[in-house]
Amino acid sequence: MPLDEVEAADPVAGQALDPDVRQLALALRLSVGMLVRRLRQVAPTGGLTIPESAALARLDRGGPAISAALARQEQISPQAMGATLGSLEAHGFVQRHRDPQDGRQVILSPTEAGLAALNSRRDARTDLIADALGAAYTPAERAQLAAVAPLLARLAERL
Repeated sequence: MPLDEVEAADPVAGQALDPDVRQLALALRLSVGMLVRRLRQVAPTGGLTIPESAALARLDRGGPAISAALARQEQISPQAMGATLGSLEAHGFVQRHRDPQDGRQVILSPTEAGLAALNSRRDARTDLIADALGAAYTPAERAQLAAVAPLLARLAERL
């Protein structure tokens, strides 16, 4: 559908978005989406599945948590999160502790082995990007991408 046929309203200001802003949004959505899909295709190292990686990453970034909170954050059922965490625990990648404030709650945290497996997976993806940047981009292009990276992070925070 051509851009001029699309009504793009800014929900905050209640005004129509500049067509250039909409085009930029489309270009970013498509290119970042393609990048994410390609990175997800990287063969997992350390034997982590995508749900296991996501749960470990949540625990790494957010600190210890209960299973129900992880399920909400990942937008999956508590049963699915329970299965994921059970697998992680069987591999020695997470450990369970009783909540000192509420003994009924079980808090999960990553083990050193879990963080090592997660970092191995992250490193494989980082190396893939670094190889592509080193092989196909000039120093000036890499500098442009370096300047854009904080802007993309800020954009992600606002969504």
